[in-house]
Formats: sequence, C-alpha cells, structure tokens
Amino acid sequence: MDKKTALLLTFIFFCFTGKSQVSENLLPTTDSVTDSTKRVQDTIPANEIPTIEYTFSQKKYKIDSIKVTGATNYEDYVLIGFSGLSKGDVVSIPGDEITEAVNRFWRQGLFSDVKILASRIFDGKVWLDIQLKPRPRIYEINFNGVKKSERTDLDARLNLRKGFQITPHVIDRTKTLIKKYFEDKGFKNVDIDVVEKPVPGKDGEVIVDVNIDKNEKTKIERIYFNGIDNLTAFQLRKAMKKTNEKFNMKERFRNSWLELFSTKKFTTTEYEADKKNLIDKYNEFGYRDAVILSDSVVPYDAKHVSIYLDISEGQKYYLKDIRFVGNTKYSSDYLGAVLNMKPGEVYNQKKLMERMMTDDDAVWNVYQNNGYMFSQLDPVEVDVMDDSIALEIRIIEGPQATINKVVINGNDRLYEDIIRRELRTKPGDLFSREALMRSLRELAQMGHFDPENMKPDASPNQENGTVDIIYNLASKANDQVEFSLGWGQTGLIGKLGLKFTNFSLKNLINPSTYKGIIPQGEGQTLNISGQTNAQYYQAYSISFLDPWFGGKRPNTLSLSAYFSRYTGINSSFYSQMQNAYLNSLYSNPYLYSGYGGYGYGSYYGTGSSYGYENYYESAYDKSKYMQILGFSVGYGKRLNWPDDYFNFMATLNYQMYMLSNWSSTYYLGISENGTYNDINLELALQRNSIDNPLYTRFGSQFTLTGAFTLPYSLWDGKDYKNITSEAEKFKFVEYYKITFKAKTFIPLLPLPQYDGPQRTPVLMSRVEVGWIGDYNKYKKSPFGTYYVGGDGMTGGYMYYQETVALRGYENGAISGNNPYMPASARSYSRLSMELRYPLILEPSSTIYGLGFIEAGNAWTSMSEFDPFNLKRSAGFGVRIFLPMIGLMGIDWGYGFDKPYGSSTRGGGQFHFILGQEF
Repeated sequence: MDKKTALLLTFIFFCFTGKSQVSENLLPTTDSVTDSTKRVQDTIPANEIPTIEYTFSQKKYKIDSIKVTGATNYEDYVLIGFSGLSKGDVVSIPGDEITEAVNRFWRQGLFSDVKILASRIFDGKVWLDIQLKPRPRIYEINFNGVKKSERTDLDARLNLRKGFQITPHVIDRTKTLIKKYFEDKGFKNVDIDVVEKPVPGKDGEVIVDVNIDKNEKTKIERIYFNGIDNLTAFQLRKAMKKTNEKFNMKERFRNSWLELFSTKKFTTTEYEADKKNLIDKYNEFGYRDAVILSDSVVPYDAKHVSIYLDISEGQKYYLKDIRFVGNTKYSSDYLGAVLNMKPGEVYNQKKLMERMMTDDDAVWNVYQNNGYMFSQLDPVEVDVMDDSIALEIRIIEGPQATINKVVINGNDRLYEDIIRRELRTKPGDLFSREALMRSLRELAQMGHFDPENMKPDASPNQENGTVDIIYNLASKANDQVEFSLGWGQTGLIGKLGLKFTNFSLKNLINPSTYKGIIPQGEGQTLNISGQTNAQYYQAYSISFLDPWFGGKRPNTLSLSAYFSRYTGINSSFYSQMQNAYLNSLYSNPYLYSGYGGYGYGSYYGTGSSYGYENYYESAYDKSKYMQILGFSVGYGKRLNWPDDYFNFMATLNYQMYMLSNWSSTYYLGISENGTYNDINLELALQRNSIDNPLYTRFGSQFTLTGAFTLPYSLWDGKDYKNITSEAEKFKFVEYYKITFKAKTFIPLLPLPQYDGPQRTPVLMSRVEVGWIGDYNKYKKSPFGTYYVGGDGMTGGYMYYQETVALRGYENGAISGNNPYMPASARSYSRLSMELRYPLILEPSSTIYGLGFIEAGNAWTSMSEFDPFNLKRSAGFGVRIFLPMIGLMGIDWGYGFDKPYGSSTRGGGQFHFILGQEF
C-alpha cells in the first residue's frame, strides 16, 4: 500500500471515531463504568449538538448549569450535592471529575441506573444533565417457608416496611440476619432467595418475596477430644451444656441418658460458650493452664457435624496460701471462714469466684449487705511455684453508702404507702443487697406485681456516698372471679365466687375513692362465694383479711363467716333404687355390667341406666338435713426470731352443726337429731421463704398447726362410757389436732438473677403428716377427720372434714383402714415430689407443666400410723394461672396399689383443680 492510500484511510478512520455527538455518555451507565464511547440518544436539536473529542487531549469546561431528572423523591440540590459537582466548577471532558460523580451516586445504593450527559457546550461552558433511575420501593413483603411465630420474629428483626427502598445492601443485610436467626436455632444450611415482583399499575414499587428453606437442623454426630489424660471425655461432654452429641444409647449409654432431654442442635454461639465452659471445668479441677490448642467443626453428612478439640491440660495446681489485704472492717480470719478455702486444697477457680463474689453468702456480699456498695475484691496470684499458688485477695472497702431516695415506678393499683411498708430499703438506711432482694420477694408475695418483670436499679453516687434505689414494677390484675357449673348425683351445681385482693375497708363509705365497683388501694382481701344446687345443697361464705392490721406493723387480722346446708334423701327413694336394681337383674341377669353408683350402672349394649335419676324429683326430704354455721377470728404476727420469715397465727373457730333425721349413710358416724358445738383455738407457726407464689423457683414453706378444744370430759363429771345419746355426748366436741406440712423448692439451673434462664426447672418436694387425738377415748370427735384421696377439693357434704389429695385414686378412697367407714381417717401421711417446668411466665398468664411421684395413706387411729405402708402413684399435669380466674389445672395419675376394701388398683385417674394447689 502506498503512502497516499494509507494517509487517506487514516483520515477516514479519525473522521468516524474521533468525534461524537453531544448525546454520547460522558460517563457509562450500569452496563459499563469504563466504556466512555457508548452512544446515547440526542437531547438537543441537531443544529446545536456540540462536538466532544475523545481521542485527542482533554478540554476543560466551566459548568454553567446542572439539571437532574428521574428522581422525584429527592430535592435537586440534595442530588447535586451527592455528585460533588456545582455550578462554576471547571471540569475536564472527558475526565475524572465526571467519572467520580457517577461513582458517588453508585455508592449511595439508591439508584439502579446513573447517567451524566452533556446537553450543550458553548463558549467554553458545559450544561450537564444528570439522569437517575431510583431503585424500587417495597409495596409488600412476604416471608415464605417459615412458621407464623418465625415470621413475626423476622419482621421485628429486619424492620422492613412499606415504602423502604430495596438496595443490594438491604438484600445482603436481610440474608445475613435471617441466616443468623436460624443459625441460633440450629439451622446452619438455610437457603434464602429474595425475589422482587413488579406491582401492576404502581411504577417503582415491588412485592418482595423472601423464600426461605431451613433444611434440616444441624446436629452433632460426635465430639472428639485429643490430649486429655486427667479428665474423662464424659466429664468434658457434661461440661458442654448446649453442645451435645446425638442420642445413641448403644454406643454412649451413660452420656445419652443424662442428655436424653437436652438440646442436640449445633449453633456457633453456644459452641463458643461451651468451649469456655470446658476450660472452666479444667479450672475447677485445678488445671489453671488448660487451653484449647485447636478446634474444628467438620461436616459429617447433610444433617450432622463432628467436632474435634485438641486440648493441652497443663499441670494441676494447689493452694499454697490465702491472704487478705486491705480489709479493716472484717478480720482475715472471719473472711477466710466465709471464703471456706484452705491451703492444700485443689486450686478451684470456680469455687473461688463463687465464694468470693456470686454466692448469697459470698465475701463480696458480706460487704454489700453492710453498706459497702463501692467495695472491690481482686484475687491476685502473688507466688506460683511448681504446683502451688499463693493467693492475695486485695480488698478496697470504700465508704459505706446510705440510701438517699427510694423511687417506685409502674404502680397503678395500690396506695404507695402500702408498697413502701413492705420494703426493707428505707431512706437513711445503709445500703444492703440482701435487703434489696428481700424487698423484691415481699413485693412478689403481695401478688399485685409481675414477679418476672421486677427490675430494681441501684444508682450510686460515690462522691457523696449515697445510692438511689428505683423499683421498676409492672402491675398485674389480681382480683378473681370464679363461676363454675358441675353435675352431681342431685343435679346441676353452680358456684360463684368473688375475690378482691386490693380491697380498702376504710374507703367503703367513701365512693369517691372507688376504683371500679369496690374501694381499692390498701391490699386487703375480701372473699365472697356461694354454691348451690337449690334444694339439696347450699354453701355461702365471706371472709376478710388485713395483712397490716392498724397499718403500722405486719400484724394480720382475719375474719370469716360461713353457712352450709345439705338436705337428705327420703327412704322411699332408696326403696325405688333397690327395686329398679333387682328388676334389672331379674329381667336379664346375663347383661348386667356392675353397679356403678347412682345413675351410672348400665346394661351391656343398651346404654340405659337403672333409672335412679328419674326418682330424684321425689328424693328430696326437707325434714332431713345437716346445717353448719361457723365463725372465725384470727390474729397473726410476723416474728423476728429465729428469723423474720416466721409468722405466728392464732385463730378462734366456732362451728355449730345442726342435724335433723340425718343418716349415718353419709359416713359422719352420728345421726341423732341435735346441735353439736365445736369451739377450738388454732395455733399455727409458719415459715415461708419462697420467692414467688405463682411459679416458685426457690425457698421453702413449713407449717406446724395445732387445733385444740377444751377438755370438757375432764371436769364435767359425765360417764361417757355409758352415755348412749350422741346429742348429749357430742354436744360440745372435744379433740386436739396436729398437722405438719413442708415444701421445698430447688432450682435445677442457675436462677435468672445469676444469669440463668428465665425458664428454670424446679424440683418441689413435700411432706405432710397429721392426726386428730382425743382427751377421752369414749368421746372421740366425729368431726375434723381426714378425707384422703383424689383431687383434694372439698365438695358435697365433706365440709366437716379436712380433705387431703392423693392423686391416682378416687376421692376419699384412702380415708382409713376400715373399708366400712372409708371417710373417717384420724391420721394420715403424704409424700410427693414434682418436677416443674414453666411454659409461659407472663403477667397475663402463668403456665407450667409437671411430673410427679406420690405416696400416702390414712389410718383410723394414731396407733396404727405406719409411714412405710403407703399407697403409691405417679403421673403428670399442668397448671394455669389466669389473673381473673385464679389457679386451674388438670392431672393424670396412676395408682399402683389397692385401696382398703378394693380388689383393684387405683389405676388411671384424672383430677381437676380450680382455685387451689395440691
């Protein structure tokens, strides 16, 4: 090719590639950030299109105007500010200033397309047009593939709302948070797909579908330990509380039984915590230098991982010496006794921290309970030689702190002085952590505040040595309404009960102080109830309790009155029943299926009964009745010795029993017409240290009760051996009655105040024993005996006896070793143990499940009492506490033994509870 031809071709090439219309992009769109030669549509008339050179040297222009289009949700000046460009700036075209302006818009993440065009160039000036396309906004968001509760949790965590823009950052954050949420639940292989769908007729808005596939939970196939010589693999696996191997009874019998009900999922958070627990276990045995050299989590299959831990145990250390430095308030000997660690012991770092800081009676709490709120304890290893360590516990006691203010927040039920009288923290007192905890316990016992949401705050001021205590309370409804209907042998039985726990007697005649329909605010309790099925049974009661009688001291006053009437059934009814029974046998003796009680026996295959219920209309006999009228007044006092958990209560009771043509069929043991009087003084010594009356986690209850009548037979000169008239013999009933009841509650995990779980499983144990004695063996009281077995709820005509539950058996089935008088036991014992686990702990409801084992028995005299001859049972149940209703529950128990007079075991029994606890 000759030179002329080459020059011609070169000239033609530059003519077509070296020049461009103004409408060309000065900076790229989303398709390419570096392609500055892409052609776009012209935005000005053809005769005004400027020429921009890309192949020769850059030219500088002064910005005369900047126009923004496409982003209507933002002000122009804001978007121009994003670009970093402004009118009057001198920029190179093409050049870095325009490129950087586009990058700034991309970094905002708010736009799906960005263009900066030169719409005009003239006389060294340039007019810029910034064209933006905003990212779409959320019209609706859907979480697919998860449960409703999980959708609720994710919605709260992600906080994605209608109108929010969907950006790459939002999508990445959404995926990260969802993965973290399900990883904490043991799902490590979650697949997440975020799909955007346009909304017809709504430009710029999309429906966001978050499609989630959790796949299977990740579980642990096996944990392998390398380098262990002094602790066993079993001990280390047990130390890892949340990181547990899958259940395998054949290969790991011992470990599998212990972890039968423990979680088997693998989560990174719990695994990291359990690695620390593993080292803490070594520290507990004196291996102070133990470390995890390496660890790895290796997939075993699609659902399981294996864990490999390489451990260096180090040597075992012992305590050489313990010294206290800086203590002036307490002697070193006293603090050493509290610490309870001696030279020569294994250097147990767990025990050291517990005895020094966390236990209720730890060294630090000794200072905290005596005002030294600013005290500090620091254990320092001052001498490490061979396998021995000398400890120096350095103490900064600081000044004693006094309470400046006590603030109560969240109370809208009680007068504030009613709350303050229960507090053990008073302005001017020395600060005491023990007093603070005790105050919370007393507030929980009142029942007006949610014990799960009591959040005290101690705000110290070290400059003036004071502390402000703030009680943040959450009020909860505590009044109860009980309305129930049941069916008994005499028809429908209805009950209505009202319990007002925040009653105010002094405001009764002052309607302006009422809150609702009754005067409230003083924490007094008023109970009103009525139960009846019209003709056959009626019972009415009213009671009043003031826990601070007089308002100055915690002295209790109780008053009650009650009336009951039970009407008997006439003899013609029993004759009709007997005739119907005999007729059924005569008519078809081969189809009889057994006597089942009034109205319950049936013929095989017919579904019909003997028809006893048809005679109830004629059964009522108003000349046969038993009436009881009773009154009681009690006075109690909180004691300071042996400690201030003790209470003493004295109650004077009077019951008048009125019998008319009463039948001994009802197991009372007497039937003669007359009036029988029971006047007794009941003395009760109680210690109650439980933390929470609804779901108790720790503490105990002990009650020793004695009820005594006067020993009339010792001075009235009557020969009761030869008196045949029941009305004369029992005109004034005499007896003495002793009852002991004890409950203990042991938490199986650390308590919430010590960083334990809110849902703490609890082991409850119970012991009960009681007997009723006599001053004269010829004048044994027919009243006050024990009715043992079943659900323990009083019903029907059992109001003159004390009911005692024994699950797995029918009501009253264990009441004595006399099968002919099964309802007149004069002594009993009961042992039980329950494992409780809370399901819901909220102000609106408290629900917990339980499993129990139980044993008990009853005897007709104290001389026959045998604590080793007990009827056994086991089962499970649930308790539900609703503020307006009270406690409800259902248990299923299986009785393993035969009650007296029965040829069959107790067997499976359902027991229902309303308003009381076993």
